[in-house]
Amino acid sequence: MIGAIIGDIAGSTFEFDNTSDYNFDLFAAGSEYTDDSICTIAIADAILKGKEYGESLVKWCRKYPDPMGAYGGGFERWLNSAEQKPYGSWGNGAAMRVAAVGWAYDGSAEVRREAMKSAEITHNHREGLIGAVATALAIYECRVVKGDEFSAKQIIRAIATEYYGEDYRERLPRPGKFEAGCLGTVDTALAVIEDSVSFEDAIRKAVARGGDSDTLGAIVGGIAETIWDIPERLRAEAMEILPQDLRSVVEEFEKKYGK
Repeated sequence: MIGAIIGDIAGSTFEFDNTSDYNFDLFAAGSEYTDDSICTIAIADAILKGKEYGESLVKWCRKYPDPMGAYGGGFERWLNSAEQKPYGSWGNGAAMRVAAVGWAYDGSAEVRREAMKSAEITHNHREGLIGAVATALAIYECRVVKGDEFSAKQIIRAIATEYYGEDYRERLPRPGKFEAGCLGTVDTALAVIEDSVSFEDAIRKAVARGGDSDTLGAIVGGIAETIWDIPERLRAEAMEILPQDLRSVVEEFEKKYGK
């Protein structure tokens, strides 16, 4: 799960000021956790405590109401409404927060169900559900073959083909285009993973592609963590940026479900 947080932080300063430089400073001045990390940690905390996903999202996002980059408009209204109801979103928020599901549950059927549960409280549009499921499955299935990069790449290709078509690469948004939807973000993330050779390479390729760089970085980082080792320096820097209460959830989750 820390991979998603590293990707989020690495992309945070470039969300509205994209870079195409692969050799960008990975934790540039001003880098910060965003709504992606808060929501990712909220889902993890729900799993740890056996709470409803929506309840946990409300708790943590109201505690951190003004993250860098802000929450999406629809989610902000959902968060502050008297009664939280799904609002048909197809946005990439369903995929950026789902990493913990791929780590905590075993069996593709259970992972699919929990990914849908985590998404449908807000993102109950078909593309939102697909994005969450595809991301969680990629994390789970690559986790199962940890260390076998060849098998992981085959898994990524199979998931991309299943959910986005055999020609999915031909329809990816152009580099630099800000894509707020799961369709256009998750398929791009899968392509980035296919083209990468290490965790850091994947994060750099994601952020340097431009667009919604922190969210693409978070989705890519969440998957990449299951394929390649994370350099300890990156993990340490990211954890140092998180407030203690958010960091504690990450540590507790890793203790229970592994790094």
